[in-house]
Order: sequence, then structure tokens, then C-alpha cells
Amino acid sequence: MYIWGYLLHIMALAPQADCRKEGTDIDMEWRQLLSARRVRRGGGNNKNKSTDLRSEFEKDYHRIIGSASFRRLQDKTQVFPLDKSDFIRTRLTHSLEVSSFAKSLGQNIGENILKYKKDPSFTPQMKEDICNILQCAGLIHDIGNPPFGHFGENAIREWFEHNLGSLYVNGQKVEDMLTPQMRGDFYHFEGNAQALRLVTRLHYLVDENGMNLTYALLNTIVKYPGSSIDIDETSGNIKDKKMGYYYADEAIYKEVERETGTNGNRHPLTFILEAADDLAYKTADIEDAFIKGFISYHTLKEELGALQDNCPDAGFCPLDELEKRYIRGVERGVDDPQEYAVKNWIVRVQGFIISCITFGFTRNYDAIMAGTYKKDLFSGTFGEKLMDLLGDMANRYVFMSSTIYKLELTEAAILDDLMEKFVHAAIHYDAGEKMDSIDLRIVSLISDNYKKAYRHQAEGKSEAEKIYLRLLLVTDYVCGMTDSYAKRLYQELNGII
Repeated sequence: MYIWGYLLHIMALAPQADCRKEGTDIDMEWRQLLSARRVRRGGGNNKNKSTDLRSEFEKDYHRIIGSASFRRLQDKTQVFPLDKSDFIRTRLTHSLEVSSFAKSLGQNIGENILKYKKDPSFTPQMKEDICNILQCAGLIHDIGNPPFGHFGENAIREWFEHNLGSLYVNGQKVEDMLTPQMRGDFYHFEGNAQALRLVTRLHYLVDENGMNLTYALLNTIVKYPGSSIDIDETSGNIKDKKMGYYYADEAIYKEVERETGTNGNRHPLTFILEAADDLAYKTADIEDAFIKGFISYHTLKEELGALQDNCPDAGFCPLDELEKRYIRGVERGVDDPQEYAVKNWIVRVQGFIISCITFGFTRNYDAIMAGTYKKDLFSGTFGEKLMDLLGDMANRYVFMSSTIYKLELTEAAILDDLMEKFVHAAIHYDAGEKMDSIDLRIVSLISDNYKKAYRHQAEGKSEAEKIYLRLLLVTDYVCGMTDSYAKRLYQELNGII
């Protein structure tokens, strides 16, 4: 009740976003946005079809949970690579948290749309579908990330910036053979685009269609509905900051886009997924940093003081909430009232931020459905200031610390070496050249599934496109590695015992 009371309070105080005039039609429609279509349609005479009562989006959930790619997230970094603690989060636990937050937000927002009749065509079944889609999207939003977290993305990006210009095949410079979009895919390498590629191409279980997920889910995980040549960080629109798909996967994305009717805009559920992700990692980073000793109770208390004068007249004040929980811990006689305060404060913050996100979506509903909304869902709420502070704290106290810098130097050495060895071998694979014994052995280590996907995509393509796909073959393989596997392979290939 407290959360919803505060929600009504900020709805009354916050300035209204630029939406279209009352009475105009909404451009995107839920009936189309929630498309259950798949690339490979369901097959003919399935005797069990009448007894399977799951929706198509519930079937997506089971496809994801049962996949090896999802299981590998348990050994991929969230913040602290190769950490031995059983408390610190991995990509798997982070993804489960995002999934949970996203589903809860879907319930809140769907109920709001129904209750206040924001869209006459919106039904209770659509609310249920939204919850299931968001739950699945949370599970796979990071599934394409390479080992070592976001630093791994940077390391791959920088490797291409430093080395693509010096690669040659059959006497021709590779960089000159590639189109601007092909080059841009590597210079702007992005885990989000890799996620779409993995679930549509690389999970080669039945055929070349990957996990064969529903189009509504596929579009929800594409945070940036543009290619590498569409990036425009100066546009002021959040959707233009990065790329969302590779040249190799443009056809499938365009098909998904047409089917769901987003027309170059973000899918409305993408805003919710991104907000759930931000909520999960920004609060978790503070909790993990506290457990690891990067941030103390007193440090957090001091930092929150910066928001004290900007608290809403009625409602949530972060510093007061932290101090209340410390006092409660002392009164209850807990062994460590500071730890008790911080952990319980995190839970309280998450509840508050959920109310802000709910408000952000419902207040800007028309603009989001029209494809004209350009910001995140925190914009214009007190939650925006709090989230900015938490992100800044994690950056200053954790990511810019000598401990993390040392770990990242190790990670860079591992990824640089693996990229060097596998790119050198892969560009000569299937190029009509005689490969030396070392390169042959290096290529043999790449997953047969990835090579099968390459051969399928390369069929009938030009030499330039084949080279491009072979470079993707390497990033596919590297991104599929867990942290410990990447480290172990690096040691084995370099004779480090």
C-alpha cells in the first residue's frame, strides 16, 4: 500500500512527457506486438497438441531453461570474475533476478492498463502473455555476452579496432573487402546483438533456426532496433545508442519487426526489460560491493546524504530508510546491524524503484506505443536520481578500483590471445588456401554447431560475406565460452600448467 500511495503522489507531481494528443490512435497494437509466430511453425499431426495447455510464451520458457547456453551463465561474470564466493552474483543469478523483476513489472503495468482503460483492446490474456514474455526475456537478455562481463565486450571491440586493418586473405586486405556495415559489426561489437544471433542461429539443436523462439520475445530482447551503421549517440533517443543486430542476422530481425509491427521502434516491452535489468544490476552491485568490502555502511550512508534535500515531500527517503533498518537491527540484537541494514535497505529500494518504473511506463504510455518516447522509464522520477547515484558509486568504488583493474588486465590478456589465435586460423578456413597444421588444429576446437551454422549461412555467399561470417564464427565461439573455460583454454594453448 505504501508503494502505491507513493506512486499516486509522484504521478501528481511529475511533469508530463510529450505524448500525442488525446483521442489519437496508438500506432503499435498489442495484438500484433504479442505475436506468437516462430520461424519454424508447429508441425502437423501432433497427438499431444490437445493435451499441452501451455501458451506459446510458456513454451519459450522451457526451451530457454533447458538450453546449454542458459546453463553456461552460471560460470560467467557479473562483476567479480572467477570469484570463489557462493554469495556473489553470476550472469545466471543476475538473469534470474531480472526475469523476476520483469515479470512483476509486467503484472503491475498490465493491471494498470486494464484498470484505467488505457487501451480498449487490451485484455487480461494479454497481461498474462506480457508477464510470460518478460519472464523469458529476463532469462536471455545477457545470453550473448562473452566471458568476463562487459569488459569482455570492450576487449573484443578493441581487438578488432587494433587488428582488423592488418588481416589479409589470398593477398587481399580483409578490411577493404568488408562493407561499412560488416566492419561496423566488429568495431561496435555488442552482446545484445550476439544474444539475438545465439537464440536464432547458433543453438543448433533441431535445425538452423536456433531455439526457434516467438517473435514477440525476440523483439523484446533487442534493445537497439538498428544496425551498426544506424548508431547515433547524439540523437537523444535511447534506441540509437548501440546496434541491436548484425548484418548476418538482419533478415530475421526485419521479419520479426514486420510481424510485430514495431516499424523501427523499440518494442514497448523492451523498455520494461531494460528497466528491470538496470534495477537488478545497480542494486546488486551495491550489495555485492558491500559483501566484498568495497563499500561500507558508513560510506553508503554518507553518499545517500547527497539526496537528502531532494527527497519527495511525502514518501521514500533513502538515507532515512537505511538508518531505520540499522536501528531495527540493533533493537533485534542481530550480530551485524550494518549488514542487516544494507541488505534490507536493498530490498526496500527495489520495491520503491518498481513503483517508479510502473509510473514511468504508464505515464508515458501513449508516447511509448507511438514509438516517440526517447528516454528510459526512470526519467522524471526521484528514482532516476537514486539509480544514477548507485551506478556512480559502483563505478567509483568498484569498477575503478585497482583490484578490478588488475583482474581486467588478466582478462584482456586472455581474450587478446584467444582472438589472435582463432581469427588468424578462421580467416583462412574455407578460403581455398592451404592451412598450416597449427591453424587446422585451432579451427578443430571450434564447436561443430557453430561451424554448421557458418556453413549454412555461407552457402551461395560472396567471398567478402564468407570472410565476414568466418570472423563472426570466432566471436560466436569466444562468446560461448564461460570465464573458467576461456582461462583454461588460454593456459592450455600457451603451455601454462
